[in-house]
Amino acid sequence: MKPWPGHLSTKYVKSFVLLLLSALLFSCLPLPADSPAPLRPPTAVPPASSSPLPPAVSPPAQLDKWSLWTGGTQLRGANIYQRRVFVELDGTEFLGPGPLGPPYTQADFDALAAQGANYVNISGPGLFTVSPPYEPDPQVVANLDRLLEMAANADLFVVISARTGPGRSEFSILRDGVGEWFDEKYLIESVWEDAEARSAWAEMWRYTAERYREDPIVVGYDLMVEPNANDIVDIWEPDAFYARYGGTGYDWNAWYPAIVDAIREVDAGTPVLVGGMGYSALNWLPATRPTGAGRIVYTFHQYDPFVYTHQGADEVVNTYPGRFDADWDDEPDEVDRTWLDDHFSSVDDFRAQYGAPAAVNECGVIRWEPGAAAFMRDQLDLFEQRGLNYAVWMWYPAWPPLAEGDHDFNFRFGPRPGNLGDVPNDLFATYADFWARSTVRPSNFQASQTGAADRFSLRHPERSSNERPPSFLPFAQ
Repeated sequence: MKPWPGHLSTKYVKSFVLLLLSALLFSCLPLPADSPAPLRPPTAVPPASSSPLPPAVSPPAQLDKWSLWTGGTQLRGANIYQRRVFVELDGTEFLGPGPLGPPYTQADFDALAAQGANYVNISGPGLFTVSPPYEPDPQVVANLDRLLEMAANADLFVVISARTGPGRSEFSILRDGVGEWFDEKYLIESVWEDAEARSAWAEMWRYTAERYREDPIVVGYDLMVEPNANDIVDIWEPDAFYARYGGTGYDWNAWYPAIVDAIREVDAGTPVLVGGMGYSALNWLPATRPTGAGRIVYTFHQYDPFVYTHQGADEVVNTYPGRFDADWDDEPDEVDRTWLDDHFSSVDDFRAQYGAPAAVNECGVIRWEPGAAAFMRDQLDLFEQRGLNYAVWMWYPAWPPLAEGDHDFNFRFGPRPGNLGDVPNDLFATYADFWARSTVRPSNFQASQTGAADRFSLRHPERSSNERPPSFLPFAQ
């Protein structure tokens, strides 16, 4: 998902619709002047000395994390969002004082777990710098370590999802806002043309996997949040895009396998999550080409129909269920549970064709859309029927300044746009009802696999029980 200041929501919808309509008029677009060079073999793993932080601690045994993705729906949760704070853009309050934000506390993680969720997708910066020399960013590494510790304290599984990395800034995902609320200098997306950046992206994930491969709560690596080279060249139909750019650096299929290979050189067990081009929209999933490597989960982000899920507060015209043009073909559609079930049939076809598991690591609806609770209830039920793990967008921190500018998806605030505080509401209750179906957590999953008594001994096997800090209280057995 593309987080943006709340006042840009309506502009984003308009620009997105215009982009899609322009795809209908697509003609011959020129190839880049310089075709990206072939991928280079990965270089050596950055030495531990490149980061002042200590290496992650290994638990006593390797856990079968793959089973969480292949045995029906087992992971139900939400996304949290992180990005670097730019004081000149954000001030010192909106996302907090930095260096990353918005600020999450232990109470935020505990509150999510208390609602029944057992999984958090940390959607944030990758561990390497965006600009050369490409190397570990100590502040980003420290921030992720802190978030993982809080997730462990809350008994939550975690997927690490990289929004940024060598040659790709956060503003690539937010690129529709260039010239409106940020300057072009922040928009870095050279990874699609720069072989060195792509090689460094693989090294970033090798470094990440080596650091967290045995952390018992880390159950997945999401290689890139919402690959979007097609937006750069303004092509929104998969067939048209791959006909022009297949096999080049713009083709995610051509170089994500090298990232998988880099991970597997140091971590054979942790599942890898791969989303498709087109911001991982479902219509791009069939164009994703599975690699021969094992333990890969193919993902999509589900916000369709976008003309329903992303209506600005002053532009609400579509309801659920309802009759409207859901796919920009100028024909009205009956959008209901049957429409959703048919929409998800492409997931069924993909899994049947490749024998690979799938998951939904982002889904949601703006909180004030008419029928939002029914829409998500039908959608999550259809995910459950298909055995898909899922994470909704998003679980916000209790950070009041954030609510002033970004609250569209904060379902805890209820359906009234002007309300900026937690209130009981049907959408939140729907999420909580589905989260409550979760039975596996790091505590009981790990104990059944290793015999360990609690998360402290699992993450810190080298330390005695009398060294346990107060925050590490044993889980109920």
